[in-house]
Amino acid sequence: MTDTADWQIYLGDNKQRDDWAVTDPPPWRPRRASPGLAAEADKLRAPLSASAMAKGRTYQSNPEIRRMVNAALHLRRPLLITGGPGTGKSSLIDSVAYELRMGEPLRWPVTSRSTLRDALYNYDAIGRVQRKGEDNASDKDLDVGDFIELGPLGTAMLPALRPRALLIDEIDKADIDLPNDLLNVIEEGRYHIPELSRLKNKEMCVRIFGGEDTVEIVAGQVESHEFPFVVMTSNGERDFPSPFLRRCLQMKMPDPCDDPVRLKAIVSAHLGKQKMNDATKLIESFVARAKAGEVLATDQLLNAIQLVKGAYAMTDVDREKMLESLTAGLGRKLA
Repeated sequence: MTDTADWQIYLGDNKQRDDWAVTDPPPWRPRRASPGLAAEADKLRAPLSASAMAKGRTYQSNPEIRRMVNAALHLRRPLLITGGPGTGKSSLIDSVAYELRMGEPLRWPVTSRSTLRDALYNYDAIGRVQRKGEDNASDKDLDVGDFIELGPLGTAMLPALRPRALLIDEIDKADIDLPNDLLNVIEEGRYHIPELSRLKNKEMCVRIFGGEDTVEIVAGQVESHEFPFVVMTSNGERDFPSPFLRRCLQMKMPDPCDDPVRLKAIVSAHLGKQKMNDATKLIESFVARAKAGEVLATDQLLNAIQLVKGAYAMTDVDREKMLESLTAGLGRKLA
């Protein structure tokens, strides 16, 4: 029987690792950019922020989470995560990026006005016109590339030897066509920037998302070497069409309140074992309320334990009132 550890890239043990190898992609996910180009552009990733590192060190996965993350890494498919508030949908990306040293995750919070172009790049045409009108503006100052910044998806798809991590948050808020448009680009592993492809100068440097680093784009074409690791979250505000769901790996994020052992591990990882032990009755009450049908978020529990069980000069009445306020229900679960 094959040892299951052989196929697991993400172990979910909160330890950073360099000793993992990128597996060959499936036949329908060919690498497009050359390894040499990927090696050069691979350096263009921001280091993990303090916030992402803290989440990566404390995230508590379970076997189902590990299975689906590893499946997404092997198959190069986006992971669509649904679940209640505060169950860890968004912070999973930090855990994977931390453990596998993918750099700071790229994040794109989706709204009803978000477009595919927002995800890929932004061209500040107005800024270029304004610059052109300045008396001291030179031809170099008017390079189109200086007015283009890659978006989170556009940056995630740059050539790389190891995947970059991309969070597309609350995809269910998007316009009805956007999810499929995004997957079309991700599946192709390439996109183009028309403003650059029309230029006589075929090579142009543009800024990457969220920083001052630049990357050279040739003839307006961007092609991936390793597909990004993409997590899309949904609060279940709407249903997605079957063609979209077919091209994702779907996972319902387990509610920590359904697994008291995991919930205690989450509290211990964030606040320490002593506070977790001191808050045993509070945790049990929180779990009982969730099982009775209240919608509760794990960060509510963490906030309550931090404040109510902390070394603060509070009266017993203050603590009870604060506990009631901090753990107020967010609604009722649908039957």
